[in-house]
Amino acid sequence: MSAGPRGTPHIDLDALDFEKGSGSVTVVAQDALSGAVLMVAHADREALERTLATGEMHYRSRTRGLWHKGATSGNTQRVVSLAADCDGDAVLARVIPAGPACHTGTTSCFSDAAYPVETLGVLDATIEARRTSEDAPAERPSYTRRLLADRNLRLKKLGEETAELVTACADGDGGRAAEEASDLLYHTLVALRALGVGIDDVRRILEQRAM
Repeated sequence: MSAGPRGTPHIDLDALDFEKGSGSVTVVAQDALSGAVLMVAHADREALERTLATGEMHYRSRTRGLWHKGATSGNTQRVVSLAADCDGDAVLARVIPAGPACHTGTTSCFSDAAYPVETLGVLDATIEARRTSEDAPAERPSYTRRLLADRNLRLKKLGEETAELVTACADGDGGRAAEEASDLLYHTLVALRALGVGIDDVRRILEQRAM
């Protein structure tokens, strides 16, 4: 089952086959928004009980015992849903990660080829890199840097792109509307990053509204 009352995660623990895995089941953690496979771990009944009680992922390992993901690093995983596979010996955990899933600092424990590339996330990260980097030549800043440095320019462009999208939609031109929407999304992300807001902040709000 995906969720209980008021959006709380739920799963029938009695239906899981813990004996098959010597007391634990395999857990696949997946980003609920991007679909990226983040990590694979194990959980026993106690770990899943803690997960259900707190709304954040808990696992069980031979070396660490019962552990709360992100308890020390801050990279927690808020649970959206838990679902058992057909044999009851594996669980798919759809989560909202607060940071990298892998101990190496990467988003996923798998290579980039192992999960879909989330284009808006990549674009947002690129914009943030432009914002924080100090190694660009001052005499020829990139367009993104110019927007980030000039409030009036980025707000002007945001308004222009909005108007162009509205016009394309009014004209019934789907192809042009898609292009204008792409431009608007880019300028929106730049405007948000200038305020210290990223795509993950927007995702969290959308996820809350979807519950």
